[in-house]
Amino acid sequence: MTDIVLRDADPVLVDRIKRVADARGWTLPRAMQYLLEQGLHMYEGDGSVRFDNSEADVLQAAIAALEQVPDDPGYAAIGRVSRTDPA
Repeated sequence: MTDIVLRDADPVLVDRIKRVADARGWTLPRAMQYLLEQGLHMYEGDGSVRFDNSEADVLQAAIAALEQVPDDPGYAAIGRVSRTDPA
């Protein structure tokens, strides 16, 4: 495998990469590899976000829970479109 060398990088960028590595428990080279791979996927792809199965399940459960919030004139109306019957 080719070594990745990052020269003259912005210190803020390097700090962000280190934070990703620390948060995931990865070595710095592993974090660089992952970030490059993901960046290329986003750049080459259509830019859409894809979730793995566990993330999709959690998101679906959260949406289902939010859909169960009872109607009221305040909080539950946030983000909802009122439907009026055209008849």
